[in-house]
Amino acid sequence: MDTIEAFEKDIELQLDFLKSFKKQKPISKTLQKNTLFTGSGDSLISSLLAESFSDGLVRVMDPLDLYKNKHLVKSKRVYFVSISGNTITNIKVAKLAKKSIAITSKSDSRLAKVSDDVILLDAPTHHVFTAGSITFLESALTCISLIKPLSIPKSDGIFRKAKSDAKKTRVSRKIYVLGNLITFPIAMFCAAKFYEVMGYDVHYCKIEQFSHMELFSASPGDTVIIFEAKNPHNRQLAKNLNQVGINVIHPNLPSGKISQMLYCIFFSQLIALNEARKKHKKDCHFVTAKNIRNVSNQMIY
Repeated sequence: MDTIEAFEKDIELQLDFLKSFKKQKPISKTLQKNTLFTGSGDSLISSLLAESFSDGLVRVMDPLDLYKNKHLVKSKRVYFVSISGNTITNIKVAKLAKKSIAITSKSDSRLAKVSDDVILLDAPTHHVFTAGSITFLESALTCISLIKPLSIPKSDGIFRKAKSDAKKTRVSRKIYVLGNLITFPIAMFCAAKFYEVMGYDVHYCKIEQFSHMELFSASPGDTVIIFEAKNPHNRQLAKNLNQVGINVIHPNLPSGKISQMLYCIFFSQLIALNEARKKHKKDCHFVTAKNIRNVSNQMIY
């Protein structure tokens, strides 16, 4: 099975997985005030979702920042999100924290072994090295469920809408993905899928900040994706961008924060997948870019 096919099949597994997802018991508000989440890549995005859904009560920090500023973790409960459980910086920081909890799919990983507790992720995959999809979804929902009671909406209709909308979407090789408090982490996720699958030049940013900074690097023909329910402010932004020749993708989001999050996750996966199919790719960019991946591995592990 090639890695693009594996990516597609893992995406499809998500609907059945959502029906059986095991929620965590939310930690108390008192404990949340003394809690950090950390991770890298997709795992950082899951951590940011915990922060967003806590209304800023819990904090997220980069693991290398924590390692270089050890005093920040010595009195904290720290949740380390890592699918592999072998990211070296996480392991170093876990040894320093007052209490370390690993959120990982590998119970025998080095992170699990040095942590005080482990929350084991067990979503099914096709066991092929490919871009993250269902593993990210499980870690994201696990992090959110640690923060607040979580109710999973019926997702079949959300997925169908995302799939239909993604089929109509055309993107350029330079893309900006914009999000708000809840969807900004998914804007990061969307960018990550285009990095991994296509190797495209993609930027993620907050909706307000885009007009102050990233906009000045945009050119006619570029693509802007807006992950926010339509309102007067973002409608005006889309209109202004269209007038200068920038392609705007602004899908209609469902109501409810969890439904919006799920839609944006599905949409992000599917537009990257569709772009790979259009270009007749069989393997994800990060799989074939072996020299670049080797640099990544040397720094991560």
